[in-house]
Amino acid sequence: MPPRKLLRHLVWLESFTAAVEAGSIDAAAEHLGVARSVVSEHIRALEEALADGAALLERGPGRRLQLSARGERLYAGTQTPLHQLDMKRLMDLARVEPTLRLGLNPTLSMSLLGGIAQDAAATDLKLVVGFGGSHELVRQVQTRQQDLVLDFTPLPPHDGVDSESLLRMSFVVLAGPDSALVREQASRRALDVKDLQGQRFVDWLRDDPYGGANSARFAAQGVKVDEVGRVESFLHLYELLRAYRACAIAPDVRPTQPFPSDIHVWPLREAEPQVVEVVALWPSGGLSPGAHAVLDGLRRRLRKRR
Repeated sequence: MPPRKLLRHLVWLESFTAAVEAGSIDAAAEHLGVARSVVSEHIRALEEALADGAALLERGPGRRLQLSARGERLYAGTQTPLHQLDMKRLMDLARVEPTLRLGLNPTLSMSLLGGIAQDAAATDLKLVVGFGGSHELVRQVQTRQQDLVLDFTPLPPHDGVDSESLLRMSFVVLAGPDSALVREQASRRALDVKDLQGQRFVDWLRDDPYGGANSARFAAQGVKVDEVGRVESFLHLYELLRAYRACAIAPDVRPTQPFPSDIHVWPLREAEPQVVEVVALWPSGGLSPGAHAVLDGLRRRLRKRR
């Protein structure tokens, strides 16, 4: 099988990276086994393609090459698997205007994205938004595909990732209108796991940590429910509770958004209460200025809601 050829922009990027790490065009050419003029041409081509000809590398003291401000952002952002570095991504990295790649748990997107978008727009920060489950979001932070991620705990292993807990939430029991649980328990101020015996129940998908927590709750109490569905997020939960006249155990997201008015809510009483946290994640080594600004705004809003 013939060797795979790199895409043209990745060949240019290889010369740029070699020049940064070697400190000179001559040393980069020697490292790559090409002529000095080839490295220079590649760097010029990258500057034309990404920065309208603006310099990515400049001469520093002792004629050693050093990164320009654009070059610093480009170099820092390209320490990631090559297949993730398409031209659009490289152009974002070399922009004068800052860009923030934000990953969100779908449930959190319902309540947090509006405020984040306002903060980003107010500072001319370009926002690139993606969504995913916990394993996918953590992987994206580890491989530097996302600059900042917001998710729920518990999280999968996340080496190479810094994190901060923003909000702690206990669990509640939810029930759709006209469900048996509402008819039987509407006057109660709080419910125990045993009160769900025999009820129609909507759980979380098998690989979701909430689903595992619910299974453990029921097993510990010897409770059996009639599982009628599984969901991935609150985006799907309410409609199933209504349609099946069922109940669920879920985090109390009221500090970030209200529950629909037709969904009945009880605090869940447990001998050892469990909590879920809203967590911010970013690659080890520090937040970008744009991520700092977004996270500061988010902290302020969540403190007001507590």
